[in-house]
Amino acid sequence: MIEMWDHQFCEVHEDINTALKNSDGHTAHMLMHDHLNKTWLEVARILTDGGIACINIGDATRKIGSTFSLYPNHSCIVQYFITHDFSMLPMIIWRKPSNKPNKFMGSGMLPPNVYVTHEHEFILIFRKGGNRKFSTKEKNLRYQSAFFWEERNIWFSDIWTDLKGTGQNLKLDLEKEIRNRSAAFPFELPFRLIHMFSIQGDTIVDPFLGTGTTTLAALAAGRNSIGFECDTGLFSLIQKNIVSCTEFCQKYVQKRLINHDAYIRQRMQEGKTSLHVSEEYGFPVITSQEVKIQIPYADQITEIGDALFQATYLSDQRQLWKADIQTEF
Repeated sequence: MIEMWDHQFCEVHEDINTALKNSDGHTAHMLMHDHLNKTWLEVARILTDGGIACINIGDATRKIGSTFSLYPNHSCIVQYFITHDFSMLPMIIWRKPSNKPNKFMGSGMLPPNVYVTHEHEFILIFRKGGNRKFSTKEKNLRYQSAFFWEERNIWFSDIWTDLKGTGQNLKLDLEKEIRNRSAAFPFELPFRLIHMFSIQGDTIVDPFLGTGTTTLAALAAGRNSIGFECDTGLFSLIQKNIVSCTEFCQKYVQKRLINHDAYIRQRMQEGKTSLHVSEEYGFPVITSQEVKIQIPYADQITEIGDALFQATYLSDQRQLWKADIQTEF
């Protein structure tokens, strides 16, 4: 129900065009979700048992004809998944910082036609079937894929306030016009979710690839990925971003270790001790589940086919990481 998508929806469903022309926002909204449900049906088909679906969605506010209304996208998606045998897990509210000097919606200071500002999106989380079962090999990868104690305390909060909705912090050529129509989200958002709900070697699928942010996050996290995008005009940008992102991925994962080192130092200054040590990096960690952490470090990214890319990773990281951390501090 955001106006920039009207043309695309009207092209695939004439009844949506008719509803909007007749100022029937409710019908248009329901028909749009009927169309999106085709994607959710495929998500349900391809997910493995125990697989997780994460959907970043905002509700829409809009005036259709003379009526202003909120269109609850998230509730439509929730209804679809829970009626198709998915378990809904606790959701995340992404509270997006706003730089707008004037946040008023409606009639300013005059009741009753003034509206609450709309400054959050949802990250809906669903699981297909029961808890995931792990093979012996996957159990080892699961421990290597662990996150740090302090990361867990931030990532698994149900409200995220530290991610900005503008910009992706990628030192890549993301043209403003393309990004504005691609609904791009910050790199950190899929990066967190991928670490939270998958292990290294898993395959991450994004049915709305846009500028390729999910693929970049999967690459940085040592996961395979498949992306679908109906706007072929974005392909050259996605291609350019992938083949030129090695240094960015390296710095991003280095940052995780540097932040962890700073966290441990702060604890030590406070007189707190750590009983466990990372086998790969040699620094203290808080819990025994973090001992086998190995953070993938992208070494080279090459295009090996039409829209097919391959990343290789360093196998021995300990000395490299220790040198990086000592340099930073």
